[in-house]
Amino acid sequence: MVAHQLDEQITARFPVGQRLRVLDVGVGQGTQALRLARAGHEVTGLESDATMLEAARAALADEPEGIRRRVRLIEGDGRETGAHFLPGTFDVVLCHGVLMYVPEPDPLLAGLARVLAPGGLLSLLVRNGDALAMRPGLAGDFATALAAFDSPSYTNRIGLPVRADRREELAETLTAIGAPLRAWYGVRVFTDLAPDDAEPPGSAEWDRLLTAEERAGRTDPYRAVAALLHLCGVRG
Repeated sequence: MVAHQLDEQITARFPVGQRLRVLDVGVGQGTQALRLARAGHEVTGLESDATMLEAARAALADEPEGIRRRVRLIEGDGRETGAHFLPGTFDVVLCHGVLMYVPEPDPLLAGLARVLAPGGLLSLLVRNGDALAMRPGLAGDFATALAAFDSPSYTNRIGLPVRADRREELAETLTAIGAPLRAWYGVRVFTDLAPDDAEPPGSAEWDRLLTAEERAGRTDPYRAVAALLHLCGVRG
């Protein structure tokens, strides 16, 4: 879903066939980085977790040589992009599933905007602070749901203490750092509580699920209560 939304924004902002310079901050296992490299783009992955970086390197090693040449993986913290890259180095910067682990996101976001070229796209995937009570509430955990109304902090699915962000606050930050919000989507509107193997990929029901999620992710009021938000800013 996020890949489809990201491709939509890239297609809308860059000429077809242009080889883009992409930075993936918090590259994880390399899912988006490898996908974009396969599409012909030059991708740099920045990852602070040694275990995740090794997983990304292992995944990259299985790719053809032409794709391997288009990917560079670096161990480093997303809050220190200035130590690794010059201003305006990248056309697209991804920061997916990272902000929830950062106590104060503004310096990180400012650093990401700094390395974006004019007209560059900043793609953020964050936990939705405006819907933090939805998951525990629908699961019947009303004590946690009530607490979520008053605090951006929560415990994620792997048991780590993290935090959520509110769209309006992030929009203000993006404007302040020169990469104002141009588009946003909801992610996991209907499927936040669904088990990972609820429907097999490729089945008719799976296709209907994806279609419903895509519609909800771009339609009010559904997208506002999604578990995650995909925010896209553009460097002025």
